Amino acid sequence: MPNWGDRLLVAGGAPVTVPRDPARDAARDELLNAEYHKHDPSVLQRITDWISEHISGALNSISGDGTTGTTGLILFLVVAVLIAAALWWRLGAPGRAARTVQDVYGAEGPRGADQYRADAAAHAAAGRWTEAVREQMRALVRSLEERTLLDTRPGRTADEAAAEAGRALPEHAAALAAAARTFDDIAYGERTADQAAYRLLHELDRTLERTRPVLAPDPAPVPAPGGAA
Repeated sequence: MPNWGDRLLVAGGAPVTVPRDPARDAARDELLNAEYHKHDPSVLQRITDWISEHISGALNSISGDGTTGTTGLILFLVVAVLIAAALWWRLGAPGRAARTVQDVYGAEGPRGADQYRADAAAHAAAGRWTEAVREQMRALVRSLEERTLLDTRPGRTADEAAAEAGRALPEHAAALAAAARTFDDIAYGERTADQAAYRLLHELDRTLERTRPVLAPDPAPVPAPGGAA
C-alpha cells in the first residue's frame, strides 16, 4: 500500500514526495525500544486486571432481586470461572507433595513369602489391585530374603531391595528396578493399580524362584612369601 504520509498529490494530479521527518522517525524508533516496555504488565496481568474489573462490575450490579440482580449474579459466576481457568492455565495442576518412601513391609514388619503370596492372590481375585500389587512385591522381596539372596534388614525400601538383588541376579536387574518403580508409584498414590501391574510382579516372582544367583568368583590365592618351597 502507498504510504500517504510520504507522498501527496498536487492539484494537477502529479505525486510529490515529501521528505520524512527525521526527528519524528527517531522518536518513534526510540519508543519502540524494548527497554521502555520491560515494566509493562504481562499478558496474565492484563487478563487478571480485566477479570477484576468485570468482577467489580458484576458485584455492583447485584441488587438482590429483579432482573438486574439475576443478570449480575450470572455474570459474576461466569467471571469467577474465567479467573479460575486463568489461574489453572498459569499455575497448572497442584503439585504433589514430596513422596516419603517407606519400608517395603510397612509398619507391621515382614511375614512369610507364602503368606504374602496368598494375600496378594486373594486381593487380585477380588479386583483390589492396589493391595494385590503391594502384597506381591512384599512376597518377592521376602522370598529373596528367605533364600539369603538379600539379608533381612529393617527399613529397606523396594528400590534398595531391587538394587541389591540385581547384583546377585544381574540378568533380572532391569526387571527388578521396574517392579520397584511400579510398587512405589502405586503404593504412594501416584498411579492407579491394575491387573497388568499385578501380573508383572507375579510373573517376576515366579521367574526369580527358578533363577540361580551368580556366585562371585573365588579370590586368587596369594603366593607364599619367598616362592615355592
